[in-house]
Amino acid sequence: MIAKLYLVLMGSLFLSISTFALPASMQPDKPSSSPAKPGSKLYEVRIYHPTPGKYAEIVDRFRQYTTKIFEKHGMENIGYWTPTDTTNKELIYILAYPDRAARDASWKAFGSDPEWKAVVAKTEANGKLVDHVDQIFMTESDISPKVKVARKSPERIFELRTYTPTPDKLPNLLSRFRDHTIKLFSKHGMTNVGYFVTEEKDAATPPKLVYILAHPSEAEGKQHFEEFRKDPKWIAAKEESEKMGGGSLTTKVESIYMKPTDYSPMK
Repeated sequence: MIAKLYLVLMGSLFLSISTFALPASMQPDKPSSSPAKPGSKLYEVRIYHPTPGKYAEIVDRFRQYTTKIFEKHGMENIGYWTPTDTTNKELIYILAYPDRAARDASWKAFGSDPEWKAVVAKTEANGKLVDHVDQIFMTESDISPKVKVARKSPERIFELRTYTPTPDKLPNLLSRFRDHTIKLFSKHGMTNVGYFVTEEKDAATPPKLVYILAHPSEAEGKQHFEEFRKDPKWIAAKEESEKMGGGSLTTKVESIYMKPTDYSPMK
């Protein structure tokens, strides 16, 4: 009985050592890791339309004060841009928050902060700087690369693109980006920064696809996009997706080229 037990123990020990010594290619299979999930942050695009003659002042107020007070209240500064079309007097920026509740709490604290109230009093002594603000709330799509806040050198030009899908076609549009478009953008020299799906106020309004590309320059961005449009692989993918989807997957496409401000975390 003792001899039999000894043989069983020695056999188990031999199998453990043998398995440990096997090359990686011969080791037992391990459970595969779960696929990456989109980030859970809430992103907010804010577009400031200054009162006439106050454009430079609102841009400078963010430089000197606002971004720092945002950080103080837990808001993450992603990027600050102005349109490359200098006739378009707007300041466009993106903030990130852990979630909607955190966003609302941060803005409430920011609005009641004595430091911020003093800044407003100082900078608006001769009148309001902002006429109105447009807001877009969005979350990362599962097709998005990890959004990296980085300052590249040389400085890049960014392109903010907004796609309004044909009703009920957002899943088809995202699939086309996942399977074809993103890879073809990279092939043609465009940097995929982030892909987002909007959260609309009205439940009856379908969400949009918003994404950001980076280019060496505006001219090169337009050239690369034109080369992309003429790529036989893109033409085939577009035709096939529209055939399966019963027509165009979008009703409207908007694009704006943007230059990062000197204080933008993303450049």
